[in-house]
Amino acid sequence: MTKIKLTYFNHSNGRGEVARLAMAVAELPFEDQCIAMADWPALKVEMPFRAIPVLEVDGGVISQSNAINRLIGRLTQLYPEDPWQAALCDEVMDAVEDILSKIVATFFIPGDEEKKKARESLVNGLIPVFLTRLQAYLEARGGEYFADSRLTVADLKVFVFLRSLRSGSIEHIPEDLIDSKAPLLLQHLEHLAHHPKIVTYYGG
Repeated sequence: MTKIKLTYFNHSNGRGEVARLAMAVAELPFEDQCIAMADWPALKVEMPFRAIPVLEVDGGVISQSNAINRLIGRLTQLYPEDPWQAALCDEVMDAVEDILSKIVATFFIPGDEEKKKARESLVNGLIPVFLTRLQAYLEARGGEYFADSRLTVADLKVFVFLRSLRSGSIEHIPEDLIDSKAPLLLQHLEHLAHHPKIVTYYGG
């Protein structure tokens, strides 16, 4: 049996959560090494690019979240075999990574007022652009899934991102931003939130 270990922070709104969800949905056994933020500085130097998530598969190590998502997607049959559908899947994951990187960067802004201004700028600019484009992609592909007419890691990547936006945990980003800007994405979020394996994963 393939031995898999995922190393990531002990919260459910970040880059490592997509791989966790994929393995939970597929019931693929893995070791979930959850790291507390307080322990991260000491562990950071051990990571390939000084960042996590990091995935170990039978002793081999891979980093970079979307590379991990693709590998786990293949291991769980949640990544398309067709090259074009795989590209559509990648496109969505990379788009989410682009806007996520902009949001994550605001966490390192030292001043509260400067942080507020940066996030308000995203709320009034890039975030709605990305949400409406993702919604248009979803609608063009049938309104239910982003690639291959079935659940893939692209859907899980969007789900984790939207779930984070609506959590209220990011100050100065309204919880109802998705509701007003991209209602079809809200339907997608709620659809996946009711997936039996995802309900079980989150303790529902």
